[in-house]
Amino acid sequence: MFTGLVEMLGTIASVSEEPPGRRLVVDAGDLAERAGVGASIAINGCCLTAIEVEPPHLSFEAGPETLARTNLGELVGGSRVNLEGSLRVGDQLGGHFVTGHVDAVGTLAERDDDGEWATLWFRVPAVLTEQMVSKGSIAVDGVSLTLVDVEADRFSVQLIPHTLAVTTLGALDVDGRVNLETDLLAKYAQKAVRSEI
Repeated sequence: MFTGLVEMLGTIASVSEEPPGRRLVVDAGDLAERAGVGASIAINGCCLTAIEVEPPHLSFEAGPETLARTNLGELVGGSRVNLEGSLRVGDQLGGHFVTGHVDAVGTLAERDDDGEWATLWFRVPAVLTEQMVSKGSIAVDGVSLTLVDVEADRFSVQLIPHTLAVTTLGALDVDGRVNLETDLLAKYAQKAVRSEI
């Protein structure tokens, strides 16, 4: 379980093929000092298990399902990634409940920069917008954000200068692909409503 509050920007040190998956080695800075083998780390919002720790590097294995259903298959050496260690009992929950299980990949459709602020519109599979409401929560590449407007196949978020500076979203260009996870409570509410019909 995660909060969607990115701890740091990491850098992909290397990517190597390990059929049927890939090994990702991430320069995780101080996060690697605190992580152990078996630790759950969200990389762009996707929960992976650390299989090797050699600070400042953490190594992960990403299987074919993960590579096909997230943007992790697009990572190359030098790619920047959002990193967050898992939530521990007693930690403050400053974002929202994020499982690290990516629902789909969305695409940045429109970006309106206004000084140091930005409004981003993402295209998404229409099935996901059924789980979204204005002022609700969404995790975009692992970043907990508040939904502004929700339409049939897209949604918008407004980003403050801090978020733009400390996450990958600041450098995201139009047509850039992001991992999306809708709010866990919205999923359960949708399931409950559908079960009553």
